Amino acid sequence: MHHSGNELINPFKALERAGLRKGSHIVDLGCGALGHFVFPAAQMTGGEGRVYAVDIDKAALKAVERAARHDQYWNVIPIWSDIDVVNAARIPSGSIDLTVLANNLYLSANRAGMVEEALRLTKPGGRILVIEWKPIKTAIGPPIENRMSATEAKRYFGGNDLDLVDEFDAGDSHFALVYAKQDVARETEVLSTHMPEEMEVADEE
Repeated sequence: MHHSGNELINPFKALERAGLRKGSHIVDLGCGALGHFVFPAAQMTGGEGRVYAVDIDKAALKAVERAARHDQYWNVIPIWSDIDVVNAARIPSGSIDLTVLANNLYLSANRAGMVEEALRLTKPGGRILVIEWKPIKTAIGPPIENRMSATEAKRYFGGNDLDLVDEFDAGDSHFALVYAKQDVARETEVLSTHMPEEMEVADEE
């Protein structure tokens, strides 16, 4: 088992609550060298799942790749990309069941771009898990002035075809938000199902 040194967050509990299941395809944007979410996700998704470990730091990706090979996590796929840039990651759009953004929103130089990239990757009906440091004093972590509240974090995800479906404490020092990407096709199907009936009523009048 790999440990990131940040045991403030239990990745298994957070991923399970966000809806990760066997066979799921997941991407960790800004995965880091220790793969705190990557390796638990690899265990949880099993051989039929895929775990894309994305980071701009090539040394971090090398570390993840070495660890994945050592422990025979063949479902871990390292991807070099700037997570702030839309379409940069070579992963098909709308192919991901769960997109993870953990402790990266506060660091981002282009938060709108990061959110848009997460939205691009997530399939309709899929989910986005956002985890950030609470704006409180903690023994480790970034300065308070660099952190953000859950209310501020939500502003970046508003109006993006996303529904906030869960919100919880991911340990004492972090908060978590779970968003579901709206299934436009399903909504269209529901509307079209009701439309003929409404048209018939209109014709009768």
